[in-house]
Amino acid sequence: MKTIDIKQELRNLIEKEDDLHLLEAIKRLLVKSSLDPLLKNKLASRALKAEEDIKAGRVYKREEFEKKLDDKLDR
Repeated sequence: MKTIDIKQELRNLIEKEDDLHLLEAIKRLLVKSSLDPLLKNKLASRALKAEEDIKAGRVYKREEFEKKLDDKLDR
């Protein structure tokens, strides 16, 4: 199926849809997918780095994280 065919099918389906919640969900999905490409790349890069850190064991235990947070917040 070509892009133009999918777009037309989506238009037809959306035109027939009366469920406001479903239409809002579709809108949110489409808006999110059109985020600024630089932002998308930055977020993807951070996610990949986080996955590498987890695989390499560069993570904090919950207690370590809470202490680090408390120290930063001067608690």
